[in-house]
Formats: sequence, structure tokens, C-alpha cells
Amino acid sequence: MIGAMIADSARLSVGYARRLLEDVPASQFSRFAQVNGEVVTSNHPAFILGHLSIYPCRIVRDLGGDASSIEPTARYEELFSPKATCQDDPDGGVYPTMGEVTERFFTAHDVAIEALLGAMDTVFTQENPNEAMRGRFGSMGSMHAFYMGGHIMIHMGQFSAWRRMTGLPPA
Repeated sequence: MIGAMIADSARLSVGYARRLLEDVPASQFSRFAQVNGEVVTSNHPAFILGHLSIYPCRIVRDLGGDASSIEPTARYEELFSPKATCQDDPDGGVYPTMGEVTERFFTAHDVAIEALLGAMDTVFTQENPNEAMRGRFGSMGSMHAFYMGGHIMIHMGQFSAWRRMTGLPPA
């Protein structure tokens, strides 16, 4: 039941990502927004979705599943880790293509949602195995609820703002 609750939030968040992607041209996917000719240094969709794509494997592993199909590559870890800085990519040479990033994002989240739905409630009450996050999220359930809900939505807010700055309508 707990996994299903977390999965409900995850599905909503992933669905919002799909709506935010509508009308985003591939040529702008890894570009900073510009407002009145001024560049706004803020996360763009490539960085946002790439960053979010590196977390679902942790959930699958923590729940006892095989995350090998969704493990981020070393390149993804370098480009999209929490320590990485979003870069404007006008020539498309820094970030993977829109198709690659979105495929990784959606596939990884689909796999994590399935793992959540198949997990027993007792696994979510266990202590958070991530020592760095344990002070904020004491249980595995609270950490995964954040990763699959709040964390995604924090970044979807960035994506929504980027859309508006680029002249796209609300999603």
C-alpha cells in the first residue's frame, strides 16, 4: 500500500513532465532561456530531466530489484549529478539529444514505479540506507516519497518557468 501511494505521486509528477515537454523544440532543449535578449542562467529541460533520470535506479536497488537497465552512465553522472552545473549548449555538443534524455527519464521512472508497486510495506519502514540523506528522511519510505514526488516537482517548477521564459504557454 505504501509503494502504491508513492507511485501515485510519481505518476502525477511524470505526467506533468510529459505535458511540459509539449511544444519544446529539440533545438532549445539544452539552451538557457532568453527574456528580452537577456540570457537567464537557469536549468533547462535537458539538465532537469537528465538530473532526475539518475535517481530511479537507487529506488529500484533499495527495494531489492535489478536496476542494471536504468543505471546512469558515467557521462550522465558527470553531467547531471547534484554537483553538476547546468550549461547553455547552443551547438548540442555538451548534452545528449532530447530523444535520449527523455527516453532515459521516462524509462527509469517507469521501472521505479513498478518496483514501488511490487514492494512490501515493511521495506518502506526500514531505516534510510543513504547516510547523507538520513537526517532529512529517516526511513526508506520517506526518502523515496521525496525522490518520486517532491524532488521531481521541484525541478518541474524550474521546467515550467523555463517554458514561460522561452515564450511557451503553460502546460
